[in-house]
Amino acid sequence: MSPTPTIRVQREDFDLQAEVDLLSKGKPGIGAVVTFSGLCRDEGGTLDALELEHYPGMAEAEMTRIAEMAIKRFELNGLTAIHRYGRIAAGDNIVLVIAAAPHRQAAFDGANFVMDFLKTSAPFWKKEHGKDGVAREWVEAKGHDDAARDKWK
Repeated sequence: MSPTPTIRVQREDFDLQAEVDLLSKGKPGIGAVVTFSGLCRDEGGTLDALELEHYPGMAEAEMTRIAEMAIKRFELNGLTAIHRYGRIAAGDNIVLVIAAAPHRQAAFDGANFVMDFLKTSAPFWKKEHGKDGVAREWVEAKGHDDAARDKWK
């Protein structure tokens, strides 16, 4: 039986070490834990914050679908994916993916797979807010994100 992924979409920050501990403590079959923590860049000092919106319910459902694909494909022992929404300041956490597996390559591949699909498939939207106080346009999807996702097909 496959493990159930932990999926959360939340406004508040997360504690990376606490989430790793929740996923891995007391599970001796885990030989590798890979984490990816995505942060809000300041875009060379021009960006103050990102405003992230999501489609409630649909975002969690899509994240769960992606996580379950990763668990099955890479035979993961566990997976956590947390995505924040709201106004996120430069330097703050946006997303966390933790993949646990018996061996390191499966954990690396699982985390990478989840991020490649989250970037292109999960219903999240980003708007940049500049240091000058001006809200910019919503950020467009990037072709290289689609290419990263398509390598898994």
